[in-house]
Amino acid sequence: MVYSQEAFFTGASQLGGTSRVKPAATEAPQATEAPQATEAPQATAAPDDKKQDTAVKQPASVPVAAPAPEQIITSMKVTATGYTAGYESTGKTSKHPQYGITYSGVKVRRDKNAVSTIAADPKVLPLGSILYIPGYGYAIVADTGSAIKGRKIDLYFATTKQVYKEWGKKTVVVQLIKRGNGKCTESMLKDLGKAIQTYKTIPQDLLEESI
Repeated sequence: MVYSQEAFFTGASQLGGTSRVKPAATEAPQATEAPQATEAPQATAAPDDKKQDTAVKQPASVPVAAPAPEQIITSMKVTATGYTAGYESTGKTSKHPQYGITYSGVKVRRDKNAVSTIAADPKVLPLGSILYIPGYGYAIVADTGSAIKGRKIDLYFATTKQVYKEWGKKTVVVQLIKRGNGKCTESMLKDLGKAIQTYKTIPQDLLEESI
């Protein structure tokens, strides 16, 4: 937020009383100019304090680093929404045997410091594709959805509150760094997560492996 700063000045008004009897004596009260010390209200520098307070407020740091330019296969603009494993998104309750299980067979997960699972159109982004999503982090395509067609992706969140508070619906430019081969496994998620937690990004040699 930008705060407008106004300078306030306290001017000691000097009443020019002209005495015709003893001008010199009456002029002596010029010593009353001492109240200029009242200009001490340099406390008006307080606005600077406010400025310093606002300057301290900095955005939270990103837990992971974006991929190196040479790692990016392509960038694409997509519409990204959020979903949960709950009934409101999947029609399944926690008692359902397939609750929290993606189309690829792995469990849904959200980890800002490692890798999260998302849903995409396999014709655009095959299962196993790895992306970097600004504001979300690294993600792997592990799920599909009847409403997720074309350049649309669905990001997994643990609760609906997180969906609305942290994401909602956005148009973002995502970076594809690994095109999937149609599968996503728990071992892939484990290896990716471990690498990102260690390096804050995904090493090129890991991307080149058959993950």
